[in-house]
Amino acid sequence: MRIVVKVGTSTLAHATGRLNIRHTEELVKVLSDLKNAGHEVILVSSGAIGMGVGKLSLSARPTDMSSKQACAAVGQCELMYTYDRLFSAYDHTVAQILLTGVDIEHASRRENIQNTLTRLLELGALPIINENDTVATDEITSIGDNDTLAAIVTCCIKADLLVLLSDIDGLYTANPHTHPDAKLIPLVEDITPEVMALGTGGMSTKLRAARMVTSSGADMVIANGAHPELLYDIAEGRAAGTRFAAHRQEA
Repeated sequence: MRIVVKVGTSTLAHATGRLNIRHTEELVKVLSDLKNAGHEVILVSSGAIGMGVGKLSLSARPTDMSSKQACAAVGQCELMYTYDRLFSAYDHTVAQILLTGVDIEHASRRENIQNTLTRLLELGALPIINENDTVATDEITSIGDNDTLAAIVTCCIKADLLVLLSDIDGLYTANPHTHPDAKLIPLVEDITPEVMALGTGGMSTKLRAARMVTSSGADMVIANGAHPELLYDIAEGRAAGTRFAAHRQEA
């Protein structure tokens, strides 16, 4: 299968901004194993600003735009160095692609992205994609969040599956932080208004991503990034997190 995996900052880094070595190394190990099994893997990775905060030894994540851009510039180097080092240990080559909203909206640029990703996969490389936070700063150039970016990439490259790894186990019947009796929803076959209404906080971008991806013919799964080994079950179609079923067109 062609699989897009999105990983959030909460998985890659501690609250200090420093790398969560255990989670990151385990993620790389599992992704490398999936490639060894014959899958094509694309990684959409957050974490540049957070890692820049740690690398620059700042006391807190900055709030002004120029400082956030500076952190992104430093952190992106650290992020790709880390991925390159870890994936190289399993004999896999990584490639970096940084995108903005303009790249996605412009037809010829979007086609170039698709061509580049396709060729990288043909060459056996593992593309690592992030928003270009050093230049994407407004409503025109910014995609906004990596859930949306991952969904766009999934549709663009005609992937079979998108996996969003986050700090939650999946979609619940209510907010599990405020409703202890909330139940995990293992399968969503139709993204109805009632399902969309469950999208509070960061879940709203994930549900919009699911709607985009499933309508293009791909499945999407939300799972906890603290357990990268779940990717084995997800790739095999077994129950893990919340799976949103694709709406495949009849031939």
